[in-house]
Amino acid sequence: MNQTEFQEVQLIGLSLKEKTTNENNQAITDCGNLWQEFMKEGVAARIPGKLNEELLAAYHDYDDDYTQPYAFFIGCKVSPGTVVPEGLNSLVIPAGKYQKITAKGKFPDCVANAWREIWKTDLPRAYTVDFEVYDERSADWNNSEVDIFLSVK
Repeated sequence: MNQTEFQEVQLIGLSLKEKTTNENNQAITDCGNLWQEFMKEGVAARIPGKLNEELLAAYHDYDDDYTQPYAFFIGCKVSPGTVVPEGLNSLVIPAGKYQKITAKGKFPDCVANAWREIWKTDLPRAYTVDFEVYDERSADWNNSEVDIFLSVK
């Protein structure tokens, strides 16, 4: 795990209509359904001003901590000031300190396991925006690498 400073970045993509929760594994269903919609609808191809081909999954607008409801968003980094197309949403990841953790292994299990380990830590989390980065390293589902960035105080 290592800490890094991030500059503010704008994302365009899809957001869950309502908040989800980790209670009773509800988030697995809700977030999985949003991923399916994002991929099936070819959302990434409809995003203007993309800075690269990475996909980001962001957890934000926490009611308190990971045990409480939160919002979920999937999208791509875009140039500042990019106009959001109709039917898509926007999210800003604020500048700040983030703790980077890399999940490795069979996808999606490696990511779920990484989150379970994160929840056991005593990291001074800020609960602003936490996000996962999916790039070329996450393409092989049998040997995947996904960077997870946690907002910290």
